[in-house]
Amino acid sequence: MAIVKSISGFRGTIGGRVGEGLNPVDIVRFTAAYAIQRLGDRKQETGDRPRIVVGRDARISGEMCDLLVTGTLVAMGCDVINIGLASTPTTEMAVIGEQADGGIILTASHNPKQWNALKLLNDKGEFLTDKEGKEVLAIADAEDFLFAEVDNLGHIEYKDYLPYHIEKILALPLVDKAAIEKANFTVAIDCVNSVGGIAIPAILRAVGVKNIIELNCTPNGLFPHNPEPLPQHLTEISDLLKTGKADVGFVVDPDVDRLAIICENGDMFGEEYTLVSVADYVLSHTPGNTVSNMSSTRALSDVTRAHGGNYTAAAVGEVNVTTEMRATNAVIGGEGNGGVIYPALHAGRDALVGIALFLSSIAQKGCKVSELRATYPNYFISKNRVDLTPDMNVDEILANVKTKALNGEIGECQVNDKDGVKMDFSEGWVHLRKSNTEPIIRIYSEAGSMEQANALAEKIKAFL
Repeated sequence: MAIVKSISGFRGTIGGRVGEGLNPVDIVRFTAAYAIQRLGDRKQETGDRPRIVVGRDARISGEMCDLLVTGTLVAMGCDVINIGLASTPTTEMAVIGEQADGGIILTASHNPKQWNALKLLNDKGEFLTDKEGKEVLAIADAEDFLFAEVDNLGHIEYKDYLPYHIEKILALPLVDKAAIEKANFTVAIDCVNSVGGIAIPAILRAVGVKNIIELNCTPNGLFPHNPEPLPQHLTEISDLLKTGKADVGFVVDPDVDRLAIICENGDMFGEEYTLVSVADYVLSHTPGNTVSNMSSTRALSDVTRAHGGNYTAAAVGEVNVTTEMRATNAVIGGEGNGGVIYPALHAGRDALVGIALFLSSIAQKGCKVSELRATYPNYFISKNRVDLTPDMNVDEILANVKTKALNGEIGECQVNDKDGVKMDFSEGWVHLRKSNTEPIIRIYSEAGSMEQANALAEKIKAFL
């Protein structure tokens, strides 16, 4: 498997020849390039060493990658705050807490165990901007590295930042620990044997949950099932909930930035509705605007309007969502994959704060999880793809669809070309965008039933 490069970092499978996977030579190259980008003119102007936070999930390859990344940063003259096994949001919080110059998260998120990645953060604890990411890519390709001389090598400091992360969550006015304690919930969790096994029990205890049923909470990187928190992978915890032993189930991915919720009867709450439910709670206390990416459910827009706010769709990608959130002064946002971004804490997807806010919501409402889910509009998303041949021009194909939509040839709809082409019809929407890693066009559609969503997708396929 070749290395996949993007503005937010580098990912690949472990092993293989140089350039064929995420191997030690390439890890050093990418880390050195990132250090140079973070360094900029700072060292020449001040003589100070950049300070970089490094955290990792529990993947089998994590320790190896950690040693290579940390050693390379030291060799480049950077001081390292190594926070060890830590979630993506905890690493982001550590950059903020340390007032560091950046951070590297060693995680391949929901990818299987053979994958790992370097996710790159700026000095705000957020993913690199497009400009910053392209700078790192250019430096890595040039391979013109200047390593520090012996007297200028960096130093390593080891810290645990989970307590700081949890302390900041508890300080949020909308986290109602008293209500959660009074509700006396029993909570089941599946942490796919990664860092969630450390972080999720800790945040639950901190917000007042005494009864926790732990599934797959040993952080050894041996994923017991596909680590992406999708319904077909969550049968174990769903079956547990069906027995009536817990009030709610929470499932996270290996780096704990996505949150899936299971109802007390074993039904899936729906990954699209994690953000919807948390946003509903936040907006009921602090009215304002919301943002999600263009491939996320229309239900967030419905809930936002019901609270008197404005909804904005951003291009796909966390950095695009956070940029749009700042531009619109959004009080809550995120992605339909279970990613909650609560800027009152920090501008990154965070399952820990998502859990704290969700439990506060159902504790205050005094309702079952399935009852809360029934209060939201019921939409269904169909995810499809069209494979392309090498001679096809994806941009021309999308431009042609856009033209037909604007001319009314596809039907009455609103057209958004911020990221590919999205067409909003009265009965639902369809979003087409080209993949960054494969020769395909992704076609996501949503409607009031799966049959309608599939029909919308087929309707657009006919125009490709």
